[in-house]
Parts: sequence; C-alpha cells; structure tokens
Amino acid sequence: MSAPYFIETLARNGDVLHRHQVNSLPIRLGRGYDNDFILDDAFAAPRHAVIDADDEGRLVLRDLGSKNGVVHRGKRRNILPMDGDTVIRIGHTTLRVRPADFAVAPELLDRTRHGWEGVLPGLVGMVLIGMFAIFTVWLSDTQSFQLVRYLQALAYGIGAGLVWGGAWAFANRLFGRQARLGRHLFIFGSALGVITLYKVGSSVAAYAFSLEALTRYSSHMAIIIAAGMMFYHLTTVKPHNTRRFAITCAALALLGSGLTLLSNEQRTGRLADSPYMSVVLQPSMRVSPDHTVDEFMADVNKLKAQADAERTRKVKDDGGGEE
Repeated sequence: MSAPYFIETLARNGDVLHRHQVNSLPIRLGRGYDNDFILDDAFAAPRHAVIDADDEGRLVLRDLGSKNGVVHRGKRRNILPMDGDTVIRIGHTTLRVRPADFAVAPELLDRTRHGWEGVLPGLVGMVLIGMFAIFTVWLSDTQSFQLVRYLQALAYGIGAGLVWGGAWAFANRLFGRQARLGRHLFIFGSALGVITLYKVGSSVAAYAFSLEALTRYSSHMAIIIAAGMMFYHLTTVKPHNTRRFAITCAALALLGSGLTLLSNEQRTGRLADSPYMSVVLQPSMRVSPDHTVDEFMADVNKLKAQADAERTRKVKDDGGGEE
C-alpha cells in the first residue's frame, strides 16, 4: 500500500460523504486538534486510534484505550488489519482507509435517466393522476352532473399523489442523494394511467369477444402493475440494484395474486373476482356470435343440476334426509 492515503467517512447506506488525504504514516484519529484526521464526533476520544504499517507493510489500526473503542462488524477490536474494504465505526462515525493504489470498481452504466426528471415529468405525472381521479368519478357517477364532485376527486387525487411521491422522494433523498420528486410523481401517474387503459381495454375486449377472464381476474393485472410501479420507484432510489428489486417485486406480485385467489375461494367458492362479466356495453360492440335460446336453456339446466347436487350434499352433511 502506497501513500497518499485517503480516509473516507461513509453514510449509513455506504455512500462516501467525505474524503481526507493523508500523505504519510502513522495516521492518528481522534477528536483532538493534534490528530491527522479529526473526528467531529462527541463519542470519539481526543486520541482514539492510530493506523500504521506492520512489518509486512500492511495497514493495522490500534485502539489507544478509548472508552467506546473501535467497532468492526459489530465487535469491538483493539487491533485490526486494514485493507481498502475494511469498514470501522468510531463513535457514531463510519469510515475506511484506502491507499492511492487501491483498485476502484469499473465504471457503471448510467441507468438513472437524468434527462427525465424535474418539473416536466412531475407535471405529466400530476396530469395523469388528475385524469385518473376524474375518470374514476365519471365511471361511477349515476347522478346529475355536479362540478364539485369532480373538483373534490381532483383535489383528493392530486393530494394522494403528492403524499405518495413525497414519501418516495424522501426515501430517495435519504438513500440516494437526490429527491427526484418529479420522477416519482411520473411513475405513480403512469401506473394509474396503465390501470385505466387496462380497465377500459379489457372491458371492451371481454364484452366484444366473450373473454370474461379479462374482467374476472382483473385484480391480478392490477397487482402486476403495482409491482411494476414499485420496481421503478426502487430503481430510481438505487439504480444499481435492478436484478434484486426485480426478483423482490415479482415475488410480491406472486404473493399478492396467491392471497387474492385464496380470498376469493374462501369468500365465494370461486377463484375469479366475480362470477360474471362486470361490464355490459352496447350490443353493437359485440363481435362474438350470439348464443341461441336453446344453448342458453341448456346452460341453465346444467346450472340447475349443479345446484340440486350441491343442495343434496349439504343436506347429507347436516345429517338430514334427502328431500
């Protein structure tokens, strides 16, 4: 290890907060002004520790009898060999020492999309959130038009978006370095927009082509979209952990879908969210051929037979005789 040496103070997430250059050994650490590296930490001793080279030229740290000691991987150490990746804690300060010839990691591919953050994506996200809120009220509105209901929905939607985006921006600032509120608002608004498009598109396709599964299992698509939203939030905070976040979000989506299926089974005895198509549109939008009355009555008779069998089974299970 060759001089100069660089003492790096680290944040809780491992990011470098400050680098201090020391040109020779030994390196004295402490709160006193006569140290080579001064620790602005009330829990550090005036002369806390010293770093010097051993007989083989390796850096070794020695505690100088401080009250709180030097902590490495949760254990107090009086003597500790130091390489470039050894992280220690003195008081409430986390640091490491690296020589000038320490091999740094290769350059990372920039996946942060710096061009898509700030005011513009934030405004786009707010517009998408507002459109989702108004559209939701419009779909369920069965009364005469009242502007106040739509204004209230718009205010509540934007307020919820600001709370959600602000929480992620706080996490981004805490674990990332920048807040990126605009990016998080855009992610949230985009997720609501995708959910809206799927709801409309799946309802039309289900009615037109008799694809009832698109609406009967729509909650699973909402879960997938929510997992995708969480993935983009997380990768905005820590863009270099893409694979880990993808696996985590996929596992959460599978867990959510599984719990939804179990809940449907326990509540209604069916895996689907509803036993019938929830949206009925104009007959002119139908593409699939209509069923005849005879086909309909045949399906009714099948249902009657199933209902009679189920009723008979319940009577037997309760200990009664057949009707």
